[in-house]
Amino acid sequence: MSGYCAIAPGHPIHGRYHDTEYGFPQREEAVLFERLLLEINQAGLSWETILRKREAFRAAYSGFDVDAVADYGEADIARLMGDAGIIRNRLKVLAAIHNAQVIQTLRASHGSFAAWLDAHHPLEKADWVKLFKKTFRFTGGEITGEFLMSLGYLPGAHHEGCPAFAAAAKCKPAWMQVAKPLKSAKTKK
Repeated sequence: MSGYCAIAPGHPIHGRYHDTEYGFPQREEAVLFERLLLEINQAGLSWETILRKREAFRAAYSGFDVDAVADYGEADIARLMGDAGIIRNRLKVLAAIHNAQVIQTLRASHGSFAAWLDAHHPLEKADWVKLFKKTFRFTGGEITGEFLMSLGYLPGAHHEGCPAFAAAAKCKPAWMQVAKPLKSAKTKK
């Protein structure tokens, strides 16, 4: 997404995200869940819209606490659907709750959401998309690709001449640690 490197640095909305978060590895469950939830909500909208609403999302979704969101019921769905500070799309709201519940199951099977991602890395983007579609709701190719790129599992967040590329590289994103070709889900055991 080298085009992002051309517009984001110094931008009042995109700047900080581009310079300190996008393409940088993260392990904390709430951060991973936030990123997934925001990417899902971005579908059909601009990333700037999502960044402007980020704090409203944080407040509406219990600080991106997976257990709290996983327990949301009808009253919470109604509350979210009435919250003008966020994206009021029922499918996206239901996906957030479902995906929080899935992350809880990933703790049981893999120890954490991050460990689940690590267990499947490296995959080609198409194989990641298949895995995400099978595992989560509302995760098509663009959402999955941006989610993984934003966390350093896939390359492309920054062009090599971008200062954020060098900063992210110091954090050793997963895609830079791949010494062998990406494996296909068909050959992965």
